[in-house]
Amino acid sequence: MSQSSISSSEKPGLHPRNAHRFSYNFPELIACCSELAPFVFVNPYGNESIDFANPDAVKALNKALLSHFYNIKNWDIPVNYLCPPIPGRADYIHYLADLLADYNDGIIPRGEKLVGLDVGVGANCVYPIIGRKEYGWSFVGSDIDSVAVASAQRIVDSNPVLSNGVTIRLQPSSKDIFAGIIQSGEQFDFTLCNPPFHASPEEAAAGSERKHRNLGLDRKSKPVLNFGGQNNELWCEGGEEAFLRRMVEQSATISTQCFWFTSLVSKSASLPAVYNALRAAHAWEVHTIDMAQGQKISRIVAWTFLKDEEQEKWCKKRWGQ
Repeated sequence: MSQSSISSSEKPGLHPRNAHRFSYNFPELIACCSELAPFVFVNPYGNESIDFANPDAVKALNKALLSHFYNIKNWDIPVNYLCPPIPGRADYIHYLADLLADYNDGIIPRGEKLVGLDVGVGANCVYPIIGRKEYGWSFVGSDIDSVAVASAQRIVDSNPVLSNGVTIRLQPSSKDIFAGIIQSGEQFDFTLCNPPFHASPEEAAAGSERKHRNLGLDRKSKPVLNFGGQNNELWCEGGEEAFLRRMVEQSATISTQCFWFTSLVSKSASLPAVYNALRAAHAWEVHTIDMAQGQKISRIVAWTFLKDEEQEKWCKKRWGQ
């Protein structure tokens, strides 16, 4: 069943608690965000849909989803900044909640006392939005892009459900991930990250062209990034693999300040290098959590440096029911 159908059919692969596991109900979404209405049409299968190759349509859909499901009434992003697919972002949050529950007697720890760090919060601030609404967690969001930081801060400031529980910080160094963000004495229950996928602008452009073809568009027309994205959001030197190796190495320097370090790993080919880095860093425990949204396969890699006794003390102190 198409993602765009409004029938009650469940989408394959999404987490059981994911609010987006059923197909989009466009009348309800339009009622929350009238900006979506001009982009909705009936496709050849008789279902209401939007043109997912149109970045304006995707942005309007995101506005509607964030309003309807997460009570975010004031959300916008600058032109050409990443406008992420909400269902996949929600899956990450729910699987992360399951991981925490596995170390808390099967109970998902909830509330503001739990603090997460979103590495690369972006202009959209989506992970803190979902985590705050679903589990009441507090967040710090970091980014190296000052425009993205300003945008995320505007979203936080203009939505009361976020303003008391989300802090946005500018990362001053393009080489550092945690240094300059995590302060002395601070503790985080988890980190999360959606790292840059590509290794160069050319690779990012080729990926956009593949998406363009997969959406059935004219090959001669200029590819448009339907979900947007600035250079630092889409690529970095060495690509995903190099970024993740750096993240693992730097996480070891703050091993006692965070319980779970986590990141999306989009390419299965990146996994061996990540596991090698984790062994070299002497991570105590590593988990790989598979995710699937339709035909897209991804996974979360999570690691901790806390030994069993330290984990137990952490849970009792910070997650005690």
